[in-house]
Amino acid sequence: MDRDGIGFILALAGTACWAICFAWMHRISKKQSFLLDEIHAQGKRIEGLSKAEHDLIKEVHPQVGEIKESVEEMKAVVKEEDAVKKHEQPIRSQRQNHDRTER
Repeated sequence: MDRDGIGFILALAGTACWAICFAWMHRISKKQSFLLDEIHAQGKRIEGLSKAEHDLIKEVHPQVGEIKESVEEMKAVVKEEDAVKKHEQPIRSQRQNHDRTER
């Protein structure tokens, strides 16, 4: 083989390598595009779920405030009842002691 023949074979090999590389990169690009489309769809689903969750929280939030107020009111009532019971117990024991001494 002469120099021209070797140069021609190397040119054909380079062209074939370029074609194989182009096909390979095109295949990778298609996979990346598919993956990006899947990620975009997943992002849209997450965004929808997040919006629904936000709407639920906004709906429940006033109820939570009302529940806290009810709990505070119940705490106050229980404390009042405990205070009344504690105050009545010494009076009852004084009455019982007084009744015992009179007998």
